[in-house]
Amino acid sequence: NCMTVMLENNVIPIVNENDTISVSELMFTDNDELSGLIASMMDTQALIILSNIDGIYNGSPSDPNSSVIREIGHGKDLSNYIQTTKSSFGRGGMLTKTNIARKVADEGITVIIANGKRDNILVDLLQHPEETLCTRFIPSDEPVSSVKKWIAHSEGFAKGEIHINECATEVLNSEKAVSILPIGITHIEGEFEKDDIVRIMDFQGNQVGVGKVNCDSKQAQEAIGKHGKKPVVHYDYLYIE
Repeated sequence: NCMTVMLENNVIPIVNENDTISVSELMFTDNDELSGLIASMMDTQALIILSNIDGIYNGSPSDPNSSVIREIGHGKDLSNYIQTTKSSFGRGGMLTKTNIARKVADEGITVIIANGKRDNILVDLLQHPEETLCTRFIPSDEPVSSVKKWIAHSEGFAKGEIHINECATEVLNSEKAVSILPIGITHIEGEFEKDDIVRIMDFQGNQVGVGKVNCDSKQAQEAIGKHGKKPVVHYDYLYIE
């Protein structure tokens, strides 16, 4: 693709989510989200997200007793540490950065959150990774298909929502490879066509995933609660957050 050719010719691409070529259908929440998609698309070795603090702290960054969490493994709960305030660098706050970091790390890519206001931060991260203060998300060692990688970053294209019951939610949260079946669906919101992207919502209304539907919204609506029907979202085209 275009970026690969540019890199092969020693050109560094600069991409911004509010470029003049953007249209509403392709609008991203912020540059953090866009960077995650690009890192996933190009199967990069690492994604470095720069903020105005040194990383994720185990308390308020302004508290002298707080310190930076140097490594974050898969499944670590950070809800007590993340504030919803936005970075002075743009629209994306630390919550957005953390969500993107988790998602990309789950795809097997190392993610680093560091302070973009520090001199030579990128050089230090590459040449002195152990000594440079930052938060590093450990990548998953389980392979993720290119299709699932794309779906993981496709929420901005979602055309509707599929709401599932408590039983289906529990199964999705397990380590089992499962699809979204009509028997586990409670209701559908929005209109979509076959192969469109939809959000998967749990029984409490929280988003738990994104997927590509196997049928249109009318067919899915007619199949709700029925046994023996084909998956509305097949496991191969389902990303669970």
